[in-house]
This record gives sequence, C-alpha cells and structure tokens, in this order.
Amino acid sequence: MKTIETGRVRLLFRETVPSALSPFWGEEAAGAALSFHRTIPSYAETALVPLPSLARSLDLGGVYVKDESTRFGLKAFKSLGGSYAIRCILEKRAREDGAPTSSRPLPEFVTATDGNHGKGVAWAAALFGTKAHVYMPQGSAEARRQAILDAGAAEAVITDLNYDGTVEFADRQAKERGWVLVQDTSWDGYEEIPARIIEGYLTLAAEAAAKLDAQGIVPTHVFLQAGVGAMAGGAAAYLRQHYGPQLKVVTVEPEEAACLFASWQAGDGLPHTVGGHPRTIMAGLNCGTPCGLTWPILRDQSFGMAAISDDLARAGMRRYAHPLGDDRPVVSGESGAATLGFLLEAASDPALRQALGLTASSRILLISTEGDTDPEMYRRIVGDGSVM
Repeated sequence: MKTIETGRVRLLFRETVPSALSPFWGEEAAGAALSFHRTIPSYAETALVPLPSLARSLDLGGVYVKDESTRFGLKAFKSLGGSYAIRCILEKRAREDGAPTSSRPLPEFVTATDGNHGKGVAWAAALFGTKAHVYMPQGSAEARRQAILDAGAAEAVITDLNYDGTVEFADRQAKERGWVLVQDTSWDGYEEIPARIIEGYLTLAAEAAAKLDAQGIVPTHVFLQAGVGAMAGGAAAYLRQHYGPQLKVVTVEPEEAACLFASWQAGDGLPHTVGGHPRTIMAGLNCGTPCGLTWPILRDQSFGMAAISDDLARAGMRRYAHPLGDDRPVVSGESGAATLGFLLEAASDPALRQALGLTASSRILLISTEGDTDPEMYRRIVGDGSVM
C-alpha cells in the first residue's frame, strides 16, 4: 500500500487492483430491493447524469453521476435502506404470527442519524403506519431536524453526543422502551437489520448499472463517499460483481472523520474508531466507526481510500451547481458532492492522477447521495458561482 498527501487530500492506494469479489449483495439482493421499491407509489428512478464537458476538461473518457436528490421527494438516498429494512421487519413479524399481516400492534422504530437516514426512517415508518424516534449528534443542523419531523410521524432530538455516542443511546432506548432499532451500521449481535438496509441501498447501484449497460458504458472507476461505509460497501460489492474485478473502487471521507482510512492505514485488518467530536461540513459522513458488515468488503476490494478537506466538498457542490458547457446542473449537498470534489483534485494533480490510473479513456461513476438537505448552507456555498 502506498500513500500520497497533498494540501487537501490524503490517499492510500494499492499497486494493483484487488481480485476479490463478494458473495453478498449481488444481482439477486439488488433485484429484491428494486422490486420492493417499485411498489411504493412515489417511486421514480433517479437520473444518471452524464457530464461530458467536465470529462473533457479533466481529460477523462466520461463522468457519470447518479443524482439521488429527487429520491422519494426526500432529497437523499437513505430512504431506500430504511424502507426496505422496515418492510422486512414487518414481514418477519407476520411470518412469526402465522398470518399475512401481524395482529400485534406495529412496533415503533428508533435510530441515530445526522439527518438523512433518520428522515428516511421517519418517512418509512409513516408509510407503514407507525412512528419513529430519531436522535441526532451534537452539531446537527436544525433544518435537518425539521426535515425529519416533516417527513413522517416522528420525534427528532439533537443530543450532546457524537455520532457513535448517539448510536449507543438509540440502542439503549430501543432496549428500554421496546422499540426496534433501525441503524445503518452494525456490530457483533446487530447484523440482520443493517444487512437489510444495505440491500435497500442496492437499488441505486442497480439502476445506475442498468442505465450504463443500456448505453454500452463500462465504468473503470467508482468513487463512493463513506461515513460508516454501509452504502459504499454494498455498492462496491454489487458493482464489482456486475462489472468484474477490474473496476477500481475508491472511498472518500472527510479528513476529520476518516474511520475507514484510519482502519486501512492501521494495517491490522480491523476496524478502528475515530473518537472525539469531529467537525466537518460533510454531516452525512461524520461517523466514527466502520460498519462491521461492510468493512471487510471495503478493506479487501477497495483500490484506494481518500480523506479530503471540506474545501473539496465545497468545490464539488459548486461545480455541480455551475456546470461546464452544456452539462446539466445537479443540486448536491456537502456529502453528496464529496466525490466530485475529490475527482476535481485527483484529475488535476499529476501524482494523484497517476496513482489512480486516470487516463483519457477512464470512465468515472459518481453518486450524488443528497441534494440541498441543509438549504441555508447550500446557498452560502454555491451562491457566488466560483468553484475552487
């Protein structure tokens, strides 16, 4: 493993692309999730947006972004996981009761979140006719709390804890009050529900692959933003099974909360925690401990892991909002634009470009995981039209 550090990027990367493929989260799991999501009345496939002018400016063969800003009207992809998990939980209860639908009262759900996951759980709970309790870490934006309240039948409370502490608090509340924890990370003894959440996220990867396949486009790289790494691990597993082990997966995290990066750098194969109260505008990626289910996939199948500055997230937001040439604008929030910010830096820096194998024939897949989920911050960042 090698390391490159610039003023705004730290990159760990392999000398060769790993050959490992996962037996989990492939076509069957993605098909089940997609089939369920298509039954939701507000389902609509989100766009895969080509950015040819940007690709030419960076001397790349293509840049394609999966735009999750319109998902179920919630401005983020997270509802895919929460809704699928809750559906699986309720179906399991019905099977245990031996009836098509359970005669018991529906359970209430609880989760910890920076905003997007909690909003998805609140929306999904309302979809199935029950309630959610959502706890948020210290520093969460009031606009994100209000969006959770607006999304469904929920309470939403900002705590004085960091992300990991908030997860632990939500877990205790579930055990004390008889609620069901729907958390998008896992640990020993808590794997089944996170696995269903990850399966739900596969819908976006399957949609993107189908669009690329229809155009005869095979990506060479996929850059995946990562907090705990649940979406990144599931998408990496699916896409590398779909396209083959030559696909280069690179994760992107905030430099202040880069738990995957720190775990890979440690070299002992184990997940490690970033403690304290990290501060970053990339609220959705401000997480301290890798997801136990997806860490082995990202550890063994990633070609690189990057930790980036907030400046690059801002640059990505501005470029999406103010595109080059005839490229279509994309509304992308701080976490959503992290991977584009990294691409802008990597394609322009000779050392990073060489390390990642970026050439004039490279085709990059990005996922803009959220829209303007913090509208005030979004306006402050993209308003002036400048990029860097």
